[in-house]
Amino acid sequence: MSSASTFGPNEWLVDEMFQQFQKDPQSVDKEWRELFEKNGAPVSADAAATQKAGKVGNVKEPISVPDAGPIGSDKTEERKTVVTEQAKAAQATTKKEAPAAGRPARKKPVSPIDRAANTPAPEAGAKPLRGLFKAIAKNMDESLEVPTATSVRDMPVKLMFENRAMVNDHLARTRGGKISFTHIIGYAMVKAIMAHPDMNVSYEVKDGKPSVITPEHINIGLAIDLPQKDGSRALVVAAIKETETMAFDEFIDAYEDIVDRSRVGKLTLDDYQGVTVSLTNPGGIGTRHSVPRLTKGQGTIIGVGSMDYPAEFAGASEDRLAELGVGKLVTITSTYDHRVIQGAESGEFLRTMSQLLVDDKFWDHIFDRMNIPYAPMRWAQDLPNRGIDKNTRVMQLIEAYRSRGHLIADTNPLNWIQPGMPVPDHRDLDIETHGLTIWDLDRTFHVGGFGGKESMTLREVLSRLRAAYTLKVGSEYTHILDRDEREWLQDRLEAGMPKPTNAEQKYILQKLNAAEAFENFLQTKYVGQKRFSLEGAEALIPLMDAAIDTA
Repeated sequence: MSSASTFGPNEWLVDEMFQQFQKDPQSVDKEWRELFEKNGAPVSADAAATQKAGKVGNVKEPISVPDAGPIGSDKTEERKTVVTEQAKAAQATTKKEAPAAGRPARKKPVSPIDRAANTPAPEAGAKPLRGLFKAIAKNMDESLEVPTATSVRDMPVKLMFENRAMVNDHLARTRGGKISFTHIIGYAMVKAIMAHPDMNVSYEVKDGKPSVITPEHINIGLAIDLPQKDGSRALVVAAIKETETMAFDEFIDAYEDIVDRSRVGKLTLDDYQGVTVSLTNPGGIGTRHSVPRLTKGQGTIIGVGSMDYPAEFAGASEDRLAELGVGKLVTITSTYDHRVIQGAESGEFLRTMSQLLVDDKFWDHIFDRMNIPYAPMRWAQDLPNRGIDKNTRVMQLIEAYRSRGHLIADTNPLNWIQPGMPVPDHRDLDIETHGLTIWDLDRTFHVGGFGGKESMTLREVLSRLRAAYTLKVGSEYTHILDRDEREWLQDRLEAGMPKPTNAEQKYILQKLNAAEAFENFLQTKYVGQKRFSLEGAEALIPLMDAAIDTA
């Protein structure tokens, strides 16, 4: 059996399982026993070049592995060691600088010079590589046989930051959960591969002839960090299968399913096989740009760098960055097998990824699948403050929300739209309609007392407007002729709703339970009698109770 050709970077896991199987066949799971009994010992990559790979079944019973968590680097073990030593040094420094009893503790950053002084020197001499480290060294040697090239592209992520924050704010107020940058970039990568299918190929010698292997599906490799029994960490690559068939929410579910099952030790044999394209994220530790190694059996590996402002603006303040219109960037690399993928195709692939991250339809799809009731931010160039002053434009936006903000309130929990009805158009509530862009979000404008303030950033204005007019209650009051009444409602809506105390929440729940109990009593006592039900308007009971108490 060739574990190298079938399992790729997970070859070390197959070797460990086989050693465990040799000692005690019952100590490994059923599918591993069947695999080893049928195909024998896993052969090395050198032997695999001369032997035909054994066929592995599509087994889906869980494999017992320790708890794990996702990671974002292909140098996990080395990084873990460094981080552990740094943590020890930081802990020692903290103990030395511990404040006196009764004083609040302050977290002080560890100076690099202190870290260097407190990090013990490694033991000199030669040490044989074993287990995972031996497998990594072996894979790296084999990767030298793959003629690779790398394309690099800087991509703006300002729009991704803004739209991700909008989605997560809505999820936090409703069903919970959140989306990550990896979800968005991974899904954009899938869509870009669909547009450039030549990126999803690999090289293999078939019957003595060099061949291009085109897989049936796009299977994205997700790196997962597995703790071992001896306390060390191990890296495996699990596959998210058939990603080209998934909508955004389905991609997130599949991604989280892999992560959740890895944490409870329920990854299957099938999860370790079939990776066609890998995604690695060294940017998680601040690396701006990396060129990952490409293992045998794959044609492409995508590296995602850190998301930050250009280094030349490291000393600029947030206000200055907002004034200049400087946004964060991410550097994404595409390392590919040059025998079957050409540089032009890789460059076009990265350009498509960059276009997707600022594409209106891409974000419309994400917002639609995540049931976000309002439109996403749009990519646009910064507009000069000409003609109508931007302070006036912000006031026009505020008035638009006061008049029509209730039209995008989240009052349709079933997301049902009557067939044949036109799709509502609420572009007058978009900042672009008022001559504003995402580059204005962190700039300060005069707001004429809105929210009790004379000046606010556009981001603060939008946050307060959405909280006042676009949540679970739609408020429409501008038709009221009396100015004092309008302003009375306006001031209270825009001031924000304070969160009730625990005692108040319990009291409201008590009133709701009493209303429901009375409704059930009427339904069972007067069966078939005509009456007006309170169903759907239970909130009226605590409202009336509060009004009576106030009166």
